[in-house]
Amino acid sequence: MGRFARFDSFGATADVLRIVDDEPPHPGPGEVRVRVRANGLNPVDYKIINSGKSAANYGLTDPHGTGVGFDLAGDVDEVGRGVTRFAVGDAVLGGRRHGAIADFAIVRVEGEGGAAASDVERDGVLIAKPDTLDYDTAGALAVAGRTAIAAVDRVGAGPGDTVFVSAAAGGVGVIASQLAVLRGATVIGTASRGNHEFLRELGVIPIAYGDELAQRLSDAAPHGLTAALDCHGPESVDAALDLGVPLDRLNTIAARGHRGAQGVGNPQATMQQFAEIVRLVADGRIAVPIQAIYPIERLVDAYARLEAGHVRGKLIVVTE
Repeated sequence: MGRFARFDSFGATADVLRIVDDEPPHPGPGEVRVRVRANGLNPVDYKIINSGKSAANYGLTDPHGTGVGFDLAGDVDEVGRGVTRFAVGDAVLGGRRHGAIADFAIVRVEGEGGAAASDVERDGVLIAKPDTLDYDTAGALAVAGRTAIAAVDRVGAGPGDTVFVSAAAGGVGVIASQLAVLRGATVIGTASRGNHEFLRELGVIPIAYGDELAQRLSDAAPHGLTAALDCHGPESVDAALDLGVPLDRLNTIAARGHRGAQGVGNPQATMQQFAEIVRLVADGRIAVPIQAIYPIERLVDAYARLEAGHVRGKLIVVTE
């Protein structure tokens, strides 16, 4: 038997989310089964649980018996027909939409078993876990890491750039900020005051949220901004545009459509981009802070903490 996070109807997370015992699934052709050790939590997880509208964006209309989460890390413990890239015992990380938070998760291996590129976000992504990367950190990377590198690559952040990153201490923002710094950009990031010293240690210039954001940005970047990565919302998009950041160098994951702003994220990231982020984290060049670790039995508490906001980096759920 195994434990699986599931929900049967849309609603408040505490009301509908449950942990059930069930028989472990078996992989089909082109699939592997992962014995999950750790899961990273993402805001999209509870948005899917809370709202049928949000869920429909991810192909979910009937939630009955639906699994929860995307990010995972663990070990392959069973392989389906035709799988050659992974073997039983391989340590892996990646994700599987609607079913990652469990003792066992089925993941389709990209490029095997007939999976089309458009199916990758739904059916999952999986790569080998470097030996230097612990399972908890590995379990935090699929959504946040892929979103961060896709966003940084889209705006082309590099030497000579001054980049504004909103929610720079959050799951996506903290990775995007460090990646932009590594690529030679000057980075200015919004965060709650308790995270300002932490951002300075990462090479990021911190500023506060709130009224007169554009003025604080202007003071911090007297020569102007050249790009922006929004992970927070419309007010950050407004500040970036008002200070002259062109739309083609503004990526938003929190306010798509606001004043014409668009953005790429997790679904658009390539496996090559994912592998690059994993290497940088495994090599210690990008830090992924973990604010708290919860056992799977306390999953509702973990999501309550995430929904409360102001998490530094990631929250992790473990099955062991």
